[in-house]
Amino acid sequence: MTRTVSVLLFAAMLALAGAAIAADAALVRSDLTPEDQARVDQITAPTTDFSAPERFENRQGGAGTYVDLINADAFSHPSENLDFAGQEQFNLGNALFRKVWVSSPSSTLASDGLGPLFNSHACQSCHLKDGRGRPPLEGEQAISMFLRLSVPPSTEAEAAALENHELSVIGHPVYGTQLQNFAVPGVPAEGEMQITYEDRPVELADGTVVTLREPTYTITGFHHGDPGPDLMISPRLTPQMIGLGLLEAIAEEDIQALADPDDLDGDGISGRPNWALDHLTGDVELGRFGWKAGEPNIAQQAAGAFAGDIGISSPLASSAYGDCTSAQTACLHAATGVQPHLGDTEAPDPVLELVAFYSRNLAVPQRRNSDDPQVLRGKQMFYESGCTSCHTPKFVTSRDAEQEEHRFQLIWPYTDMLLHDMGEGLADHRPEGAASGTEWRTPPLWGIGLTETVSDHTFFLHDGRARNLLEAVLWHGGEAEASQQAVIDMSAEDRDALIAFLESL
Repeated sequence: MTRTVSVLLFAAMLALAGAAIAADAALVRSDLTPEDQARVDQITAPTTDFSAPERFENRQGGAGTYVDLINADAFSHPSENLDFAGQEQFNLGNALFRKVWVSSPSSTLASDGLGPLFNSHACQSCHLKDGRGRPPLEGEQAISMFLRLSVPPSTEAEAAALENHELSVIGHPVYGTQLQNFAVPGVPAEGEMQITYEDRPVELADGTVVTLREPTYTITGFHHGDPGPDLMISPRLTPQMIGLGLLEAIAEEDIQALADPDDLDGDGISGRPNWALDHLTGDVELGRFGWKAGEPNIAQQAAGAFAGDIGISSPLASSAYGDCTSAQTACLHAATGVQPHLGDTEAPDPVLELVAFYSRNLAVPQRRNSDDPQVLRGKQMFYESGCTSCHTPKFVTSRDAEQEEHRFQLIWPYTDMLLHDMGEGLADHRPEGAASGTEWRTPPLWGIGLTETVSDHTFFLHDGRARNLLEAVLWHGGEAEASQQAVIDMSAEDRDALIAFLESL
């Protein structure tokens, strides 16, 4: 029996016994001694003192925190605790992350293999400066935002594959699992995402009216005909890249301890994990990455992005035709960038490993203004409004983390890595793995205050509908409705303080 399955069975036994897992009574971690466990429990306990910053609070990413000049490159620095060899790997991965891929055949043999269908020519194009993507402007083709596609299971075998986590979704038989709006010469692109917005005013308790914009998504220019009524779509903005290796290093027991799928403690919060198949080991593991926690590790997340976004095959996603389906004949007859003398994929080892290493080791910038009285007041508002029920402030990473630099680090990501029902307002009605059509993984908040500095915009949430942090908060519903209402009821002074706290992260 794998460790993952053992932990899952243990959590299920607790639930059947009717024992709620309290947030301050974490599952015992297999990587810690009793003395270490006591230290970890003490240091990660929620604070009740908002008169001054907590110890080490500024170093959000532990010993790897970036502590120098904050500018547009603030998300692009290596972890401070990397040694020389690690920095060399980071730089090689950065070069591959920035590489512009071209279609085959090409004279640039090291860079061909783009497509045949794609959304971008390079990782960096979607994650510009390793930051957050944005919705397309009017008349602009989307680059750092795309649509996921799927259909409900139509056979018992498909339903079983979803139930067993062999698959997280059933791709559309013609259009696959992602809408690609670009293609190489001779191959038609699949279609184009269209977004329209409708104003949705929200009145706050002090009389202030905030106008939210509610998006509607459609697809035009389907090259292979109408996809039919079963097509489910979900918009996805590319997230910022910082701190991913530290999120991967959070002990599974600590995440499981925060789960309360049946809301046994009665607080209205019922976070639960997603599960995903590890393509390398064949085991079902805890989902950690993606807007619905649909991938178990960074390497697999990177392989999926290579395949779906750029059309580049790798050892973990080996089809040289990316997201092409059997109905797309021109796509399947296009040239590929596979070079047999290098391997049987377009990005053979060590390309994927280097990109994954780069992704794991992008440093989290240090906090700013954490001792400012307004920021401290905002932190108190954040806690008192119940935001920490999902945005768990801090963890101590596992001593068994794969990479030494990530081991036993006190980090401040403000996420529980769990799925939460966010209500109809944010629903995409497209399940992914165990995630329902109203559930999303709690996104980390570290670095969120530097979005404008790095990415030159302030679009938030999974599809960028929120144009600022207040709008993002007001879109929270479902399990977060009580916290949303608390913000609506705040005075303008406390609301401004809350935003100042978020901007300090």
